[in-house]
Amino acid sequence: MNTLKKFLGLVWMVLGPLTMTFLFIQAVDKVGLTHTDIERTNTILQWAIILFIFLPISLGLMIFGFYAWKGEYDHLPESSEEL
Repeated sequence: MNTLKKFLGLVWMVLGPLTMTFLFIQAVDKVGLTHTDIERTNTILQWAIILFIFLPISLGLMIFGFYAWKGEYDHLPESSEEL
């Protein structure tokens, strides 16, 4: 099980930057497809909000993956006395 945790930690560390890169590319693509200024302003605002929300999620995913990769979750406490 610890091997699986470490492997998934690596997956999470890679998935964080990949998702942000994908979202950024999609934002640039969608903003470039707009034709009017009002439409462009609305699209920029929408994508700014999306990127603003998903950046901390992506960072948290990478931090979680880093700790899993380092083995911080190998032994989880079974009672409050072990904390």
